Amino acid sequence: MVASAAELEAHRGALTGHCYRMMGSIVDAEDAVQETLVRAWRAIDGFDGRASLGTWLYRIATNVCLDHLAERKRRHLPTLFAPEGSIGSDLGQLPHAHWVEPVPEARVLPEAADPSEIAELRQSIRLAFVAALQELPPKQRAALLLAEVLGWSAAEIAAGLDSSVAAVNSALQRARATLANAAPSPTPSELTPQQAALVEQYASAFERYDVEQLAALLHEDATLSMPPLSLWLRGPATIREWQLGPGSGCRGSRLIPVRASAAPAFAQYRPDPEGGHAPWALIVLGISADRIVSVLSFLDTETLFPRFDLPAHLPAS
Repeated sequence: MVASAAELEAHRGALTGHCYRMMGSIVDAEDAVQETLVRAWRAIDGFDGRASLGTWLYRIATNVCLDHLAERKRRHLPTLFAPEGSIGSDLGQLPHAHWVEPVPEARVLPEAADPSEIAELRQSIRLAFVAALQELPPKQRAALLLAEVLGWSAAEIAAGLDSSVAAVNSALQRARATLANAAPSPTPSELTPQQAALVEQYASAFERYDVEQLAALLHEDATLSMPPLSLWLRGPATIREWQLGPGSGCRGSRLIPVRASAAPAFAQYRPDPEGGHAPWALIVLGISADRIVSVLSFLDTETLFPRFDLPAHLPAS
């Protein structure tokens, strides 16, 4: 049985989602998927059809990711990497490759899937979950994703990872124990009407730069992070102080709503001295009940904005 290039390409989105969970980066995931498809095409004559094409491709993709991860340091979110900071703390800028990245849903969710499957897959691309995955050793991470997200049996995982069933079961046990302590509880994939209104209130207050209103929308333990800065802040009062001080350059910003990593998000454009507004950050909100619990402002707009199909500049309104 020989698959065509088009049949391989049809799996790109699902493979990108798998590699994103493994790597914590949309850029690294895209590179891994491209290598996967190249390897698959070169080995296509050896595909005998005993497993499905998708299973065969996932097996290749998983091993590509493991090869890449052997040469890379694990990625983090600031709140899982650095101690809580304060106004005046060192910003602690680190390379972009140090941090987990958000992902546009359209690039990683399959088009042909039922709503319940989409809801489950959305849970698996949440930033907090993907960041927790990165704390696992790569082979544990792979085994867990193949079992929990793709539904593979221990025997199938063992074959895919060139391991034994006993080793796979041991890896799964350790991975599940680690995630039980590190991973967040599942959250609804769709916002309630009250939460949707909360997101709209955030956008309105941000564009007006009403920091008092912004603080009122935050949970008492809300966090603000700004990768590639390792500095992160906790609590409405401290976040308000940041917005009135070091963060005051965001006054006059414009926001464009997007969806990132199964969460409400905004592309932020700050005023450009030469006119209009220039890209500044991709803001991803974490929401629980009726409050915002996390604000992640990713500053690597050069990488992220094109992948979210966002404009490179906003003209003066």
